[in-house]
Amino acid sequence: MKITLIPIKTKLITEKDDIGDIVEIFARKFLMQGDIIVIAESGLAISQGRAIPEARIHVGFIARFLWRYVAKVPYGVGLRSPESMQCAINEAGVLRILIAAIFSSLTKPFGIKGIFYRIAGKKTAMIDAAHTTPVEPFDKCVILGPDKSDGLTQRLKKRFGVEFAVMDINDIGGSWVIGNSGGIPVKRLEEI
Repeated sequence: MKITLIPIKTKLITEKDDIGDIVEIFARKFLMQGDIIVIAESGLAISQGRAIPEARIHVGFIARFLWRYVAKVPYGVGLRSPESMQCAINEAGVLRILIAAIFSSLTKPFGIKGIFYRIAGKKTAMIDAAHTTPVEPFDKCVILGPDKSDGLTQRLKKRFGVEFAVMDINDIGGSWVIGNSGGIPVKRLEEI
């Protein structure tokens, strides 16, 4: 199977944009039978109003306590800020975050990593902390993961007649499909 990657430049996506309209304006002219359109999770999340300015995040006691225990890594911030930890609590619920933190602290001494996110859930793993993107005005926002990606990709497939995927693509631990229209070779797409 021949694969050609075609990055498509768009305008700056905001919460006022509809991703379907963005595809119509910027990508439709390139579409061919058999194509898979991949949408960046951060762009979709921003269009859904899920970029939260730091100043609007009311950080509670638990977030102020827990963020300090998130591992400091050279490749990003993740939940290692009070604001992004508070967003994780808002997304997953305080009880789930506390359980994840407890199990993570119990397994970390044995070299077992990733327990926190396995328990806290996919939505918490997709949170991008403020000051991790160079794109204004979103550089001062915590960007949550997109909502209802599967439903959106299925609607886009009906509208445009090609497959769609929403992906979190990064250079620190691989890429993963977080939503798709159904006819996608998920593992293959994540390997590309």
